Amino acid sequence: MPKTNKDGSAKKSELPSTLKKSPAKAQRTFAKAHDSAAESYGEGERANRTAYSALKHSYEKVGDHWEAKDDKGPSDKKAEGTRGSAGETAGGVDANASKSHLYDVAKRLDVPGRSNMSKDELVKAIQKANERETRKNR
Repeated sequence: MPKTNKDGSAKKSELPSTLKKSPAKAQRTFAKAHDSAAESYGEGERANRTAYSALKHSYEKVGDHWEAKDDKGPSDKKAEGTRGSAGETAGGVDANASKSHLYDVAKRLDVPGRSNMSKDELVKAIQKANERETRKNR
C-alpha cells in the first residue's frame, strides 16, 4: 500500500508510530523510499528495510521519534556496507556520532550511569531507552 499521497506528502495512517511523531521531512523520506522500494521489490520486509535505511541516513531515533542528524551518512557499521553486509544495526541510533553527541542523547533520555559508559555502551543504552519509549507511547 503506498505511503505517499498524490501531492508527495506522507500518509500518516500508513506510517510507523515513531514516524507519526517526527518531522514532516522524515515522514516524506521514509514514505517515498518505501514506495520506490515497493515498486522495485514488492510490498513487505525488503521495502520497509529500504525505507528505514534511507531514513537513518539523515535521521536518528531519539526516544519515540526521529530527529535530523547533524551530519548525514550511515548510522552504523551495517549501514556502511551493502545488502547482506556483516554487522549489527543500531536500531536508529547514530552509532557513528561522537561520544559527546551520544552522551547528550543519553542525557535527554535520562539513561542512568551514562557518565561512566563507553561509546558502545551508550549506543546500547540509547537503543534500550528508545525501545522503552516507543512501547510506552504506542
